Amino acid sequence: MHNKSSLQKKRLSYVPLVPEAVKALRKLKVVSKEKTEPPSDQAEIKKKFKKTYGQPIVAFEVGAETEKKTLKIGVVFSGGQAAGGHNVISGLFDAIKDFHEDGKLFGFLNGPIGIVENKYIEITKDKLYEYRNQGGFDLIGSGRTKIETEEQLKSSLDTATKLAIDGIVIIGGDDSNTNAAILAEYFLNHNCKTKVVGVPKTIDGDLRSSDIEMSFGFDTACKTYSELIGNICKDALSAKKYYHFIRLMGRSASHIALECAFKTQPNLTLIGEEIMHKNISLKEIVSMITELIIKRAEMGKNYGVILIPEGIIEFIGEVKTLIDELNVILASGSKHFDAINKSKDHMEVLAYLKQNLNIESFSCFEILPKDIQKQLLLDRDPHGNVQVSKIETEKLLLDMVKKELNERSFKGKFSAIAHFFGYEGRSALPTNFDANYCYNLGRLSALLINQGLTGYIACVKNLKESVEKWQYCGLPLTMLMNIEHRHGKQKPVIKKYLVDLKSHSFLEFSKLKNYWKFDDQYLLVGPIQFYGDKELTESCPFTL
Repeated sequence: MHNKSSLQKKRLSYVPLVPEAVKALRKLKVVSKEKTEPPSDQAEIKKKFKKTYGQPIVAFEVGAETEKKTLKIGVVFSGGQAAGGHNVISGLFDAIKDFHEDGKLFGFLNGPIGIVENKYIEITKDKLYEYRNQGGFDLIGSGRTKIETEEQLKSSLDTATKLAIDGIVIIGGDDSNTNAAILAEYFLNHNCKTKVVGVPKTIDGDLRSSDIEMSFGFDTACKTYSELIGNICKDALSAKKYYHFIRLMGRSASHIALECAFKTQPNLTLIGEEIMHKNISLKEIVSMITELIIKRAEMGKNYGVILIPEGIIEFIGEVKTLIDELNVILASGSKHFDAINKSKDHMEVLAYLKQNLNIESFSCFEILPKDIQKQLLLDRDPHGNVQVSKIETEKLLLDMVKKELNERSFKGKFSAIAHFFGYEGRSALPTNFDANYCYNLGRLSALLINQGLTGYIACVKNLKESVEKWQYCGLPLTMLMNIEHRHGKQKPVIKKYLVDLKSHSFLEFSKLKNYWKFDDQYLLVGPIQFYGDKELTESCPFTL
């Protein structure tokens, strides 16, 4: 056994809860509901997914017990880590053995590249034991390869054929599950018996729909971050001399920031979707924070806590326009890209950009701190696009606030500390909620494959209720898709779910946030609780 702490060893013996109604997998039969279609771009998506388009949502009810069936299934982690992944594999493994003791589970190594290159291990009971209820993805590793070229698809087909597997379970986010849909369609077009099923994974919480209530890992990540934020809140209240600018994960949506706000009640939480809806400019955000600091100083409070979602930059209209323009003129191999790389100093770069950006975009660029300007120009992906997730927005806002305070001749005290909470929340020991949720997602994935379904994503509903009331269903992946412009092409992708400004949770946040600004109502949630009072151990995300 690998080295483990006392708590890790204790967690090995935790038995995830399963609703009584779905315990006997061989007694469950499919109940089909109405056929589905995506909310937009129906014709384009139907054209690309002729075999899997329009499939019905499926639910399950108890029927006569079926014969035992030997299943051979492959599983892969795709994308970033999220707490509970090993429990998806545990639930999948146990379900395969429930269908027949001779069933086999193969783990593709280091992400989708393992499928393409046919690199895998067989996951046995003994091998899996020490990973049950544990964090991370280290049993088989993960990766960000996208299976989309004809060569990759053909290699994946060869792998499925050689292993003679009944199904592949892809554990991932929106892009990974888009890949699952593409692979399912390709296999059907080539008469391959291998079914493909997705599992909703992302700590960002943006893989949701009216049916998918939560992606796994979100609960653990938010509770991990909230412990840290709560500690900082208490420290700020104690020292009474620091502002803490805290950037949180959430590349394309502000779900984590919203959840952590409810758990800790900081003085200010920026929600990207609200900023976009109200068309709030960067200068207005800076002024908003500056006003907060000045008013708190008048109350004798030279401290505070501010939460900032990672992707907030892309919700600010003029900054998004600037980034879009930079992505075009600095595309790899462009004359602009070469010209800027040859520039001798930063002033020369500014002069060049002034000639090639529109007036509004250059004005936006000009007010940014020099370090951020350099990040926008130099820290780019292979396609020449700005890597927005690497922009240190907490430092950007801190520097701009400091500058505005000076311009307003602020006489009070302002000392600030910048933080980024990211990887700290991805591989923690999963909460009981995530441990249970993931185990059931694994069982459901095996059930979907056993029923001969492909191009589906596993969906467990009623998550805000006790586990006993959870329900299994399968959603066709095509119903979650839309067409987006990616790298110069129109591509079918699963649409990211943003914070709904009409939702109960956001409306509640809107009422409470004004009380939190000046009255220090900080909450100290403490560490994740695994044992004891159910109020502590079985809580689900507030935003459910």
